[in-house]
Amino acid sequence: MATLQSLPPSFRPSIPPPNSHSFPATPFNYSPKLIASKGVSVTLRNSITSPRVSVSNSEYSPQIAENLGDVTIFTAAGEPVRFSDLWDQNQGVAVVAMLRHFGCICCWEFASALKESKARFDSAGIKLIAVGVGTPNKARILAERVISLHSFLPFPMDCLYADPDRKAYNVLNLYFGLGRTFLNPASAKVFSRWDALQKAAKNYTIGATPDDISGVLQQGGMFVFRGKQLLYARKDEGTGDHAPLDDVFDVCCKAPVA
Repeated sequence: MATLQSLPPSFRPSIPPPNSHSFPATPFNYSPKLIASKGVSVTLRNSITSPRVSVSNSEYSPQIAENLGDVTIFTAAGEPVRFSDLWDQNQGVAVVAMLRHFGCICCWEFASALKESKARFDSAGIKLIAVGVGTPNKARILAERVISLHSFLPFPMDCLYADPDRKAYNVLNLYFGLGRTFLNPASAKVFSRWDALQKAAKNYTIGATPDDISGVLQQGGMFVFRGKQLLYARKDEGTGDHAPLDDVFDVCCKAPVA
């Protein structure tokens, strides 16, 4: 089995020194020369335009919620729970944010944004669910240490779940692999969120990385359900390619009432 030490140096995330406000090295390198060597032409400016990401439910069968509902994951406290028990399967609206792994600095930044938005979703009666790759103890590390722009409270553990075997990711057919993780041009958009990334990095630790190092190659996605009906599906094209939360909230608010 591969270990973190066996990865090439440029692929290893670094640990920021104590009390350092510098941003740690991310587990990918987006220098223009590297991208050009892969046959992709990308110019990095102050404002970065990333490839358009398609949002479509057509890839998934009408039974996707039932298939996902059979998957067992874990609460941050370590209790097993079925996906079907996470929200009202009749008419409840749920946002399911599939993070990458708990040791991904981009996921710490996204978890920060989710924490900031939770009150907004709660006030609209929308259940927010965040799932990451790793064991429950790794989920707790993220929950206890992630920092948001306006709050130093922990990430709410009652909506954070762990999927160490990536079972839900496989059911949702989310992207996986070296190219998607380190070389996809969609990841360039992280540079437009530099301030948020620096904020997330202040309390970051590599200790939240999964013990099974293959988990770092998993990409995430965003899904919205009303009961068992899939309303919105977006697969992250690369590391840091997260769904805009304003768009997700709009989908939830426009969901038809039966």
